[in-house]
Amino acid sequence: MMVEQQQAVVLLSGGLDSATVLAIARAEGYECVALSFDYGQRHRVELEAARRVAQAQDVSDHLIVAIDLRAFGGSALTDDIDVPKDRSPEDISQGIPITYVPARNTIFLSFALGCAEARGISDIFIGVNAIDYSGYPDCRSEYIQAFEAMANLATQMGVEGRRIAIHTPLIDLIKAQIIRRGASLGVDYGLTFSCYDPKSPTGAPCGRCDSCRLRAAGFREAGLDDAAAP
Repeated sequence: MMVEQQQAVVLLSGGLDSATVLAIARAEGYECVALSFDYGQRHRVELEAARRVAQAQDVSDHLIVAIDLRAFGGSALTDDIDVPKDRSPEDISQGIPITYVPARNTIFLSFALGCAEARGISDIFIGVNAIDYSGYPDCRSEYIQAFEAMANLATQMGVEGRRIAIHTPLIDLIKAQIIRRGASLGVDYGLTFSCYDPKSPTGAPCGRCDSCRLRAAGFREAGLDDAAAP
């Protein structure tokens, strides 16, 4: 008798964190539904990276959902606001930068929750990290715990006793550890994209925004070359 493979919805931006989380979910035996968002981000080229990553990891069910967060603005990623450049590690680690997109992870997780419940899936993976990151409030473990509690109160699945779990395998790892973990699982980081402000429509990374600098530092500390470096 064949046992049905357990499924998970995995949020896939096309960056190195989400590519690593996808590989982790697959290594744990999940059949993955990858979920990406075209939300009006200036670095929309990341969606091509998400497609490449999904294909490389043999994910046949990859959904790209359009939600235009430019209607609200309030972030350098969705509004006519300069992306901060050349910030020191100390500056990156303090405060909430203008690249924070208001309520983005809450919006994304809500869509993931809707997708999961519609398909009868009780596991959702997201690549949030609370150590090597830019201070976003929706990347903290307290937030994830609160969202998971809400998910189990607000869905038919939760009310009927089929618990929904939000998995955050990277939340306590530094960037170098994330990269080493992904490399051990065969993640091709040359397919990923992290830059907030690409130099051209073709997607050459700027090398100067917070995301580029965190990525570069992570590869240096991991002792590995970054095939996507500018």
